[in-house]
Amino acid sequence: MSPLLEARHVRKVFKGEGLFGGGNEKTAVEDFTLSISDEAPSFIAIAGESGSGKTTIARLLLGMFAPTAGEVRYRGHDIQKMPRPQCRAFRQEVQAIFQDPFEVYNPFYKVDHILTTPVEKFELAASKSEAGDLIAAALEAVGLRPSETLGRYPHQLSGGQRQRITIARALLLKPRLIIADEPVSMVDASLRATILESLHKLYREFAISFIYITHDLTTAYQVGDHLVVLYHGAVVEAGDVERLVKDPQHPYTRELVNSIPVPDPDHRWIDEDAGEDEVDFEAEAPHEGCPYAARCPHAMPHCRVQLPALYRTDEGRATACYLYDEAPPLRDGNLTAVFARANSD
Repeated sequence: MSPLLEARHVRKVFKGEGLFGGGNEKTAVEDFTLSISDEAPSFIAIAGESGSGKTTIARLLLGMFAPTAGEVRYRGHDIQKMPRPQCRAFRQEVQAIFQDPFEVYNPFYKVDHILTTPVEKFELAASKSEAGDLIAAALEAVGLRPSETLGRYPHQLSGGQRQRITIARALLLKPRLIIADEPVSMVDASLRATILESLHKLYREFAISFIYITHDLTTAYQVGDHLVVLYHGAVVEAGDVERLVKDPQHPYTRELVNSIPVPDPDHRWIDEDAGEDEVDFEAEAPHEGCPYAARCPHAMPHCRVQLPALYRTDEGRATACYLYDEAPPLRDGNLTAVFARANSD
């Protein structure tokens, strides 16, 4: 059986426009391979700093960008070449939640509009009464009261309410996968836990898979089962979220984990002598080799020449670092094999 959604060795290069027709190229995603099962739901967090390629991956998976190389497939069909019936099914089964909850609303319409539109477009109800029941159930599933939500304009609701309405909209379509791109980054800290709980409830109770895009390791740790760490478009470490956060292997993952703020500034998440080597945080990624080499305190000459493979360093984890090149490489670079192993432990 084909996976629900699959990225096969996806690469995305953006070409800049120069003054006289030329321009620089920027590789946003490099050799990304991942599949989402249609049978067993999963909650995968993709984390990295700004510019690491997280949002580009989300848009590639949603079909908003065409890959420069490789392909994204929905139930065995290339999403850039699908006939209309498959496109319609894809748009129903794979939903998105975006960063800014205000941008998805037309301020001239009441919030009811973004809920009634998918019901009508996808013919989800046979009558207005049935449509009303579906919408009410979806709102209640994300912790909102229909009587306090419907009939209002977007500006009359809080950011947290607006974001939960977009989650309810996705739920209406009974999706198999939701791709959530920084869904809590523009919401007050007091509401983040509520929204994250809403997402995790859909995963637990409705068996919906999630790809959760974030720059914040704390929320990735809170909701994800699996974690993919990106740096300059390349996967540097992937596997069980507990393993990666409690015992990171890649130097960049260690940097991310050590940057998590804690109440005690003298306390670190992991024990490490931060002063053993000076790291150049402003260094640009090299055009060849490991993208982290310029910043890495452990960089070796060959790190700057050839991109390391993802090495299976332990069960449920793969790390793209020559410090672990004695471990076997991950076959075909498919992260799903790592996550499957983590699930069986």
